[in-house]
Amino acid sequence: MNLKVGLESYKVEAAHGWFEFELEKPQPFIFTVWVEINDVSNFGQLDQTIDYGLIQNCVDEVVVNTKEKIRLLESMAEKIIQKLSLHPSASVIFVRIEKPQAPLPHPGGLPFIELVWQR
Repeated sequence: MNLKVGLESYKVEAAHGWFEFELEKPQPFIFTVWVEINDVSNFGQLDQTIDYGLIQNCVDEVVVNTKEKIRLLESMAEKIIQKLSLHPSASVIFVRIEKPQAPLPHPGGLPFIELVWQR
């Protein structure tokens, strides 16, 4: 039996991006993160699982509460996965980051990346 714990459509404002002007003013980033847990024997113990508050705090730590500017969404997702994968019960981690105000050649579309990690 597998369990997924996740956080969908979590929006934060931060100044990250490839271009210098993106580092000057915060813009929205929208996160969907879920973690699959294979060992569900400790359902009754919050400290034995990954809760959505932990996921939210992890996103905040990497994206909002840092002085480090992250240029690529791929790097941002990787940093989130690195933190969440420290939890021994995590077997799969999925991170989707949407960047609705990313600079594009012309209007239209929703830029995003997705990264999946497996133990």
